[in-house]
Parts: sequence; C-alpha cells; structure tokens
Amino acid sequence: MYFVISGRDRPEALEKRKETRAAHLAYWQELGDNLKLAGPYLDEEGNPTGSLIIIDVPSLTAARTYAEADPYVTQGVFESVGVTEWAWAINPPEETK
Repeated sequence: MYFVISGRDRPEALEKRKETRAAHLAYWQELGDNLKLAGPYLDEEGNPTGSLIIIDVPSLTAARTYAEADPYVTQGVFESVGVTEWAWAINPPEETK
C-alpha cells in the first residue's frame, strides 16, 4: 500500500533542516525499494519548506511509525506531518497496474 507523508517546516527551520538533512536522507534510504519518491517543497526563492515522501508499506500504522521517526520530526524541523493512503493512478510502476 502506498502512503504519502507530507511534512511542513516550522517557520525559521532552514538552518535546523540543513543540519539534519544527512540524517533525514539516510533514514529514508534505509527503506530501499519501498521508498518510491521523495523531495522538498520549495518556496519562491528555491528554499525548502517541507517534504513529500511516498512509501510502500503494509499499513497506515507502519507509515505513521516511519513518519514519526523521521529526523526532521524528532529534531523539530517539521511543524506538521500528515500521513495519507494514496492510490497511484497515472503512470504507476508495473507491479501496481
């Protein structure tokens, strides 16, 4: 099952985000092929303001567990985090067709 994890940064979190970025990337890369895509939301100046992450895990509980352990959550970069089940409707990977 696919889940979207959408985190929005706290105001003035850019420096903390930069400090935590390596840990955040390493954390999500541990999911291997179950990490389907990820990247930052950007403001008009090109600065990150949050993150979009799509993972393939067995349940909403598992997705929430992953989201809550993200270094951007544990280190206080994100102000809010949402986790929602998602259906890949257009151009899905072959295994979901």
